[in-house]
Amino acid sequence: MSNQQLSRAAYDKLKAEFDDLTTRGRIEVAEKIERAREEGDLKENAGYHAAKDEQGHMEGRIRQLEHLLDNAEIVDDQYVYTIVYDGDSDDMAERYVVGNLEEEVDGADVISASSPLGAALQGAAAGQTVTYEAPNGSLTVRVLEVESI
Repeated sequence: MSNQQLSRAAYDKLKAEFDDLTTRGRIEVAEKIERAREEGDLKENAGYHAAKDEQGHMEGRIRQLEHLLDNAEIVDDQYVYTIVYDGDSDDMAERYVVGNLEEEVDGADVISASSPLGAALQGAAAGQTVTYEAPNGSLTVRVLEVESI
């Protein structure tokens, strides 16, 4: 499987979340389960079932983070592409970062490099026009600006 590209900031944020969930998070959920067990009958104990559900969701997120971090490729160069679709005016521009959906960039949506638009934008320069195949046919966009972040 190919590596997941992450910025250093995203990697550090995910690593901190992983560390928090595998330490404090697990302890807190275990304490909630223990308190709920002390209330008696587990079959009709809503607090117990809620704590077990929380534990399941948390363990799923831990596994997801572990996979991302183990397969991460830290990228130094990440760009925000400001684009406008063919036929639209420049004031209808949209901003995208091509990367992992765990990235967070203010004022820009994140799209996957494997998406048709993401693949078309990679390596594009300001002023360039790119065309890509979308489910509803070919779309053309003009790259207005490329900002390094």
